[in-house]
Amino acid sequence: MKNLLFICLLIIGNTFNLKAGSDPFISDYYSKGSFAIAQKGKVSPIIVSDNDYKGVLRAAIDLQTDIEKVTGIKPGLNTNNASYAIIIGTIGHSDVIDQLIRDNKIDVTGIAGRWESTLIEVVKNPLPNVDSALVIAGSDKRGSIYGIYEVSYQIGVSPWYYWADVPVKKQDNIYALAGRHLINSPAVKYRGIFLNDEAPALTGWAKKEFGGFNHQFYEKVFELILRLKGNYLWPAMWGSAFNDDDKLNPVKAEEYGIVIGTSHHEPLTRAHDEWRRYGSDEWDYSKNSEKLKEFWESGLKRTIGNEQVITVGMRGDGDEPMTQGTATALLEKIVSDQREIIEKVSGKPANETPQVWALYKEVQDYYEKGMRVPDDVTLLLCDDNWGNIRMLPKLSEAPRKGGYGIYYHFDYVGGPRNYKWINTNPIQKVWEQMNLAYRYDANQLWIVNVGDLKPMEFPIEFFLDYAWDPDALPYERLMEYTIKWANKQFGKEYASQIGYLINEYTKYNGRIKPELLNENTYSLVNYNEFGRVVNDYNLLVDQANFIYNKIPEDQKDAFYQLVLHPILASANLNELYYTVAKNHLYAKQRRNSTNELSQKTTELFEKDSIISHYYNKVLANGKWDHMMDQTHIGYTYWQQPPVNVIPKTEKIEVTNKGEMGVAIEGSETSWTGRTEINEAFPTFYSVKNKNHYIELFNKGVQPITYTIQGPDYINISHPKGQITEEQRVQLSINWTKAPKGTNLSKLTIKGSDNSVVVLTIHTDNTDGNSHQINTFIEQNGYVSMESVNYSKAVNSRPIFWKTLTDYGKTLGGMTTFPVTTSPQELTKDSPHLEYAIYLNKSGNFTLHSYISPTIDFTNSDGLKFAVSIDDEEPVIVNISEDYQDNKAWGKSVADNIKIFKTKLHFNKPGKHTIKYRMVDAGVVLQKLVLDTGGLKSSFLGPEETFVSIP
Repeated sequence: MKNLLFICLLIIGNTFNLKAGSDPFISDYYSKGSFAIAQKGKVSPIIVSDNDYKGVLRAAIDLQTDIEKVTGIKPGLNTNNASYAIIIGTIGHSDVIDQLIRDNKIDVTGIAGRWESTLIEVVKNPLPNVDSALVIAGSDKRGSIYGIYEVSYQIGVSPWYYWADVPVKKQDNIYALAGRHLINSPAVKYRGIFLNDEAPALTGWAKKEFGGFNHQFYEKVFELILRLKGNYLWPAMWGSAFNDDDKLNPVKAEEYGIVIGTSHHEPLTRAHDEWRRYGSDEWDYSKNSEKLKEFWESGLKRTIGNEQVITVGMRGDGDEPMTQGTATALLEKIVSDQREIIEKVSGKPANETPQVWALYKEVQDYYEKGMRVPDDVTLLLCDDNWGNIRMLPKLSEAPRKGGYGIYYHFDYVGGPRNYKWINTNPIQKVWEQMNLAYRYDANQLWIVNVGDLKPMEFPIEFFLDYAWDPDALPYERLMEYTIKWANKQFGKEYASQIGYLINEYTKYNGRIKPELLNENTYSLVNYNEFGRVVNDYNLLVDQANFIYNKIPEDQKDAFYQLVLHPILASANLNELYYTVAKNHLYAKQRRNSTNELSQKTTELFEKDSIISHYYNKVLANGKWDHMMDQTHIGYTYWQQPPVNVIPKTEKIEVTNKGEMGVAIEGSETSWTGRTEINEAFPTFYSVKNKNHYIELFNKGVQPITYTIQGPDYINISHPKGQITEEQRVQLSINWTKAPKGTNLSKLTIKGSDNSVVVLTIHTDNTDGNSHQINTFIEQNGYVSMESVNYSKAVNSRPIFWKTLTDYGKTLGGMTTFPVTTSPQELTKDSPHLEYAIYLNKSGNFTLHSYISPTIDFTNSDGLKFAVSIDDEEPVIVNISEDYQDNKAWGKSVADNIKIFKTKLHFNKPGKHTIKYRMVDAGVVLQKLVLDTGGLKSSFLGPEETFVSIP
């Protein structure tokens, strides 16, 4: 099926018109009223007033360079007597733009005075001797800069040209379409990234490339942020100090137009490491307040007057809690004293300087217990470090002048496990959580921890695009967004396929962080789970390599970084642990291939280092050396191992004499000699027509011949043969020959070592029953239902069910909108989903509800849903009741799911309806599995047992 989908994507044409900043206004062909940026070997010069902001002048030079990269011709800058020109400037800060406004050549109504908005327009006869111009007018400094970089992106210069080596798209003719093209003000005022947990990868690379985190390094970061329409940065801080390491760092930030902040535990612009360098005595305000105030005041003096958001509050030394309890009065005094320092240094009221107080970890307890800060301070709400927002403003609360913001994570150091190595952030999950923030009006500031920056390129751009205009990116267009992003980096020919690859690998990596993955994560024997996971990854490898071999040579480095590497590395790691799992099972079963699997484990472990070596030393001629230094194999607790550690495998003594063993699907047991298998083999159902397998293996060196005999309606893929190591035999049923109804038969497996193993085969040939069509049937002791494949959705205006395709661990999720809806009373017509099932028996069974690990962001008595059968009384389930238990929370985020077990009584066999009912908004259902006595353990749950019309 997935191969077919990939082939279909190869065929589909690529035309995109998804809004991101501005509508597309650049074309490679002329249309009426177009402006020629480049045409017939000539390019239009750039005009920018000397009195404009330094950042605008600098960005204009970037545009000059970008046009040269695309066309091979460098445009002039402020040249005279040009009939055509690109005119750039900031309203109120540009002589040329202000002249155009006075002369009524441009209308800046709706732009002037707004935050970070832009007018881009083709204007006839804007200036004397200028016949036509492309005018880029910004409402402020960044409005102008964003307009410049919007042109650059649309003509073919990706924001990732440096950070991911995306090649420039060469063009001879470039036209700007006639009309007004607007970049409206962003929905979120401050939008940025946090460089964090930066050792060993980013630290090692920056030292190699620039000599450290100096202004040369940060100029690359600043430019990237601006090209992505961000404006905010928390600089690298472990062992580093932005304002102290290089005095030009803050100077360049101000020049570029980047708003600098500091992390949640670095008050008043001072980096954490500066206390180690210059502080004296304890980092304890109750004992050392005067020296701390001196420390903060001296730090703030360095940057006062720059555009910045100042962090207030205090945590303990080393990003730890400040005290054992909740010292509310002490923290309130700290904030009050810090605001006095701000007033003293700035010479103006504190409320005129942007400030933020981060309710991170235990600091949220202070707020919940009544601590408040002045209304002008932005309250920075946080996720749980694993992408689940902890708290949002009450809908009934009065608006704050300082508003609310969100601190989010794509990378984290801490329990239950560090995750730093690779991108594990599906944008579907990011959208779902940040949509909550947007709808609850936590829109003053969004900052995301991106670790080393690379390899988070794709989710970074999505996060900043979504922050700019959430309404332009509804969930239904996320796949379109991904394909468009691929198109912008690699062109349209393979954009659909590349978008598919990005979507799939991030979904697979989002199931569990690689640092948490081990040989026990997926089931080796139940539902063929581990094998399916590895096959899915390896299929992506084949598809990615296919594209890699087709694309132009100059795209290969970028494709490797953005697509191929995360797929190769993730697939190899999953196969490594799959091989370890097989080694352990085979050792238990005494298979002669056990030792080969131990050797294969070594080879896969070495392959991991080869993949990292290529990224570090070979890719882009070694440009990215150290970027893949992060360890990721061999974790024993939350902190990373100093080096990757190969998983332990087993070796066995193999006898010379051959001996046949038999293993079956769904069991770790094996059988030898003359015996009958006493464990249940999966039943074959005509309505599903699914294959099952047995495995024959050799415990010795000498080959074994075998035969398998059974009724003629059992199809045997390999009915006879020779076993040197092992042979998987697929079994299926010819239902036209099989007995009607339920039936038992025997399969006899004979080996040349005189072994005879008998397996009982159960068949259920009842596909003629119409009540099982379009129904989830009971199969092998369970009924499995993907949430998105409901039988009926009952809405209740204004509440409706939304399908979140590709969300979560398997097919998707179901949730209700609007997300701001108040809790619902349960009635016959209240919002619910129905799943039609068919049971073979009656009894008390357990329903497993797979729910996303969403936190009670309403800070009330928990988020709830309800389940029921038929018209019986619903059972309410609180998904938040155990979140005070750190162990329960840790398991839920490690598994990226919470599974709730509800006992339900079915008084008769046959057809029933399971109803999943909304109580609270924000709860996402991924899967339902009814255990009727045969459910086996697995990480993803069994594949669904739905029967559709043939």
